[in-house]
Amino acid sequence: MKFVCFTEWHELPKSADILFDKAAMDSVFLSRAWFECMSINALDSEHSLLLACVLSAEKVMAIVPLVQCIGTKNYYALKHGFTPLYNLLLVDEKKDQVLCCLVQGIEQMSVKGVLLEPVAKNECNINAFQTAMESASYRCEYVFRQYNWICRLQGQSYAQYMAARPSKLRNTILRKKRKLQREHGFDIQLFIGKDALRGMDDYYKVYNASWKQNEISNAGFQDCFVEKFSMAGWSRLAIMYVNKQPVAAQLWFVHNKKASIFRLAYDNAWRQYSPGSILTSYLMEYVIDTDKVEMIDFLTGNDAYKQDWMTEHKQRFLLSCVNLKKPVSQYNRIVQKIRQLFLKSMLKSGDI
Repeated sequence: MKFVCFTEWHELPKSADILFDKAAMDSVFLSRAWFECMSINALDSEHSLLLACVLSAEKVMAIVPLVQCIGTKNYYALKHGFTPLYNLLLVDEKKDQVLCCLVQGIEQMSVKGVLLEPVAKNECNINAFQTAMESASYRCEYVFRQYNWICRLQGQSYAQYMAARPSKLRNTILRKKRKLQREHGFDIQLFIGKDALRGMDDYYKVYNASWKQNEISNAGFQDCFVEKFSMAGWSRLAIMYVNKQPVAAQLWFVHNKKASIFRLAYDNAWRQYSPGSILTSYLMEYVIDTDKVEMIDFLTGNDAYKQDWMTEHKQRFLLSCVNLKKPVSQYNRIVQKIRQLFLKSMLKSGDI
C-alpha cells in the first residue's frame, strides 16, 4: 500500500469510482458528482483541492477529499454550506492497514491540523480515523455543529405516516388546500430524474420571490450537481402553480431507498395558504407510496416545523485533529489557526 495525493480529479484511478458509488449508497452528498462539482465551482483562490488516497496497486483503498489553505499545513474537509454530512471513503477489507498508511502519509506531509465537518460522532470510519490519528500523536476533539432530523418509515404507507403526524399539521394541510383551491385553484407538477432540469427555471423563480432569495450561494455549484443527480435519476422536483405561475418549489433527492429533502421555498405573497406544507405532503406521499423509501432525511437544521414531519434527530460535529508533536506554544498557535479557519468556513457558508 502507498499514500498518494491527487490535486486533479482526472488523476484518480478508475477504481476510485467504486468507493464513491459505495459512499453514495449512504448519502448522495458523498457521491463523486457532489465533491467534483463543489471543487470545480465553489473553491476560492485561497484554497486548493487535495484528494488524499491510499492505493494498493491500482486499487483505491481510501479517499479523503480535503482542501488545503494555501501557505499553511492545515487541511479541512471539502465541504460547502449545503453539505449535510461528510465522511472518509474506505474499503471494508484491511481497514486498519489502510488507515495506518493514510495517517503515516499525513504525518510525512508534516500536517499540523485536520478539520473534518460535519461528521457523525458514532460513524465507524470517522471513529477509526480518530483512533489512528491519536495513535500518531494528534489530539482530536469533537465540537457540536448542527442537528439532523430524520424519519424511519418501517414499512408504513403514506396514510399511516400522516396518521402519526400532529393533528394540527394534518388539519392545517387539509384546510389550506381547500382554501387555496376554492379561492384561486392550484396545480402541482412533479419532475422526476432528468426531467427535473426542465423545472429548474421555475424553481429559481420561486426562490427569487421567497424569504430565501439570498440563501443560494454559488449557483454554478448547485446547477452542476443538480444536473448530475438528475441524470442519475435521483431528483424529485415538485412545483406548485397558481394561474400557471410557480408559487412554491421543493427539490428532493431519492437514492437507495432514502429521500433527502434538499431545498424548499415559496413565494411570500402566498404564505397565508401554507404552500410549503401542502407541497411537502405531496412529495411525502410520492416518495413513500411510489418510491417506497425507507428513510426520509430533512438534512441540517433544528427548525421547529421539521419536528412535525420527522421522528428522531441526530447530531453533527466538527472533528479537529492537531499535531501534538509541536512545542506547546506552536501547538496553541495551530489550534488558534484551525479555529480561525473553522469560523471563516462558517461565515462563507452562511452557517452563522
